[in-house]
Parts: sequence; C-alpha cells; structure tokens
Amino acid sequence: MRGSFSTITKMFSAGVVTAGLLISVPARAADDTIKVGILHSLSGTMAISETTLKDAMLMLIEEQNAKGGLLGKKLEAVVVDPASNWPLFAEKARELISKDKVAAVFGCWTSVSRKSVLPVFSELDNILFYPVQYEGEESERNVFYTGAAPNQQAIPAVDYLMSEDGGSVKRWVLEGTDYVYPRTTNKILEAYLKAKGVAAEDIMVNYTPFGFSDWQTEVSAIKKFGSAGKKTAVVSTVNGDANVPFYKELGNQGIKAEDIPVMAFSVGEEELAGLDTTPLVGHLAAWNYFQSIDTPENAKFIADWHKFIKNDKRTTNDPMEAHYVGFNMWVKAVEKAGTTDPDKVIDAVVGVSVPNLTGGYSTMMPNHHITKPVLIGEIQADG
Repeated sequence: MRGSFSTITKMFSAGVVTAGLLISVPARAADDTIKVGILHSLSGTMAISETTLKDAMLMLIEEQNAKGGLLGKKLEAVVVDPASNWPLFAEKARELISKDKVAAVFGCWTSVSRKSVLPVFSELDNILFYPVQYEGEESERNVFYTGAAPNQQAIPAVDYLMSEDGGSVKRWVLEGTDYVYPRTTNKILEAYLKAKGVAAEDIMVNYTPFGFSDWQTEVSAIKKFGSAGKKTAVVSTVNGDANVPFYKELGNQGIKAEDIPVMAFSVGEEELAGLDTTPLVGHLAAWNYFQSIDTPENAKFIADWHKFIKNDKRTTNDPMEAHYVGFNMWVKAVEKAGTTDPDKVIDAVVGVSVPNLTGGYSTMMPNHHITKPVLIGEIQADG
C-alpha cells in the first residue's frame, strides 16, 4: 500500500538566517536551443529519490517549450547520471558546462554531492539550482538554494515536537546518514535542545552509512532509549534507499507513532511507495510541501505530472516543488536579463517572486535562499 502524508500543521519562515544523454528534440542547429543540465543520480543509493527529480525537470522543460520556449528558442534537456558517486558529480557537472554548454544546471540531492560540484560552478561560472533541504551555513554566488535551511525545517519540527500538540517530547534520538548534512544539522539541533534545557543524557546521536540495510540493532537501541519513562522522539536525517529498511524495521519491532514518533527530514511520498504503511501511521515528516496540499496550483501540478509521467500512482514531493519554483525563477530571470549569460542571470534572480504550490509566493533573497512555508505531515495508511 502506498503511503501518503496529511498536513497537520503549517508554520511560516520568512527566509534563511544564514557524456550527457540528450533528450530527443527536433533536429536544429545548436545555437537554436538553450541547453539545461539535469544532474541527478539515476542509479545507486540515491536513485530512489533523485530519479523523480530528473523526470520533474523534463516535464517543466516540456511545458516551457509548449509556451514558446525562452528568448525565442526551445529548451533542450541534457541528462547525466552521476550514479550516487560524489566525485562523479563534479566530473558530470564539468561535462555539462564545458562540453554541453548548458545555460544552467538543476541537480544534486546530498550535501556531499553539492559540495563536490561547488568548485566547478565557481571556476566555470555557471549556475546550480539545488532543490533539497540542507544544513545551511553556506551561500555561494553560483548556487541558488531552493530547499530548506535548518530554520525552515529542522528547528520548527523540533519546536512542534516539544509543544503540547507534538507530544511534549523530552528525550531525543538524532538518527542520520553519515555525511555532512545530518552531522551539521544534528550539531545545530543538539545545541538547540540543550539551550532549551534538555540534558545531555536525554539526547542520543547515531549515524549509519549510505545504503544501510540491517537496522535491527539501531532500532533496538532506539526502543531501549525510549523506555526510560520520558516521551521520546526520533529526528531522522536518514537519506536515500536506507529509509525503506529503516521504516520496515520500525514496524517489525512494533514502534508506533504514539509511543516513539519519528520526524523525518528526507522522507516523502516517493520513499514510502511500495511500503506497507499500516504500522507506520502517525509518524511524521517536516517539509515545505506535501502532495496532499489542497490548492488549485497543486491540483494542476499533480494532474500535469500524472499526464506527463503516464502513471497516476507516481507521487509528487517537496524537492519536486523546489525544482518547480527554481525553474520558474530561472525562466523569469532570463527573461528579465534578456540573456542566459550566467553573471547577468545571477544578478537578475535576486528579488524574483514566483507562485509556489502551497498557495503563496516564493521570493529569492539576496543570500540566494528562498522564502518558504514550513509544514508538518503525518503518514497515512491510504495510497
């Protein structure tokens, strides 16, 4: 049974504190198209999350071409597969910019992949739109961050769990994949919790590798930690396909949301697809978008997605919405600048506002992050 999220609370944050495969298009001279790079893993541990983002970008490019393209030219997608290999991300980024001459790149999921490509975008002076929540503490001229920073996801999620509505949690398990985003985010959260009066012995931190599959020991430790008589919650920064066995083991060991709720930062409808979510009902996720959002903009986006992908069961998710916002910002900035020249477009993007899918607008701030609503969703049993 496919899982879905219902939105149970909504908060707002003004901003942030801190060799390609050419998708077929009609034959034309190279100068007659504007090439757009898509840099997402289509194989390896992150393919479960990133393949959908590639498909979303292809849809957005197709829709823009149906409107007449951009600056009188059609857009041409250039898709590469960095294969969940972090050094390969840098190689593929260089290939997209130097060989394929793309005007901008939309891609990456993990922070380690983003950090791998940063020197390439700086050296070759191109643009990356990065669509996933991350640890913050970064603002690069050549990058636009359309995902959430900690104050737009992690901190509000912890505040919710501390509240009466969130269960008045007193003990905390910070469970993450072993790389920069979970470690930095958990460092921020640990300091935040201690500042709120949480004792060190009431915080447990654990990391596992990418692609981790044997969760029995880790989940047993969570269960034991939660048996001390204080309300306990798990804050999960587990990424990629490791989420599937993690949630399966939670169900196997009978950990229910009313006992030890899990608040995930990297799990959406896509990661739950194919899981029996019956034992997972009530577990939580913090994002800035869920498929269940009831707005005309979202209804159209979902309908367009199902038509494009030819599968009514394919879900939408938060990073897809971030690409939707980022792509529309790029289009608007190119039109504003009258050119795809990266330097001129970078200057033009700042201050651009476009509709998001939650019924409001997102604005690109001078620090290259966008304004976003903060949402808490609850896993439902229905597909």
